[in-house]
Amino acid sequence: MIVSGDGDFGELMAAVRGATRPSVVLLRSADRLTSDEQAALLAANLPAVGDDLEAGAIVTIARGRMRIRSLPIVPAG
Repeated sequence: MIVSGDGDFGELMAAVRGATRPSVVLLRSADRLTSDEQAALLAANLPAVGDDLEAGAIVTIARGRMRIRSLPIVPAG
């Protein structure tokens, strides 16, 4: 699992590779959170998405919201 604050990182990795692994957790607005706040946000949300991450997913976490996209990402069209 990779944790990143770069919103494009997970999308690019998945799109270029068509991979189902590694899973990626994206922290939105991470630059506005202290490292302690980032850790607390992860700790509070990881139990809810553990199965998704194990199966392969891009999980976007922000205060008050979460989005889960299964890997591999299939391009539209």
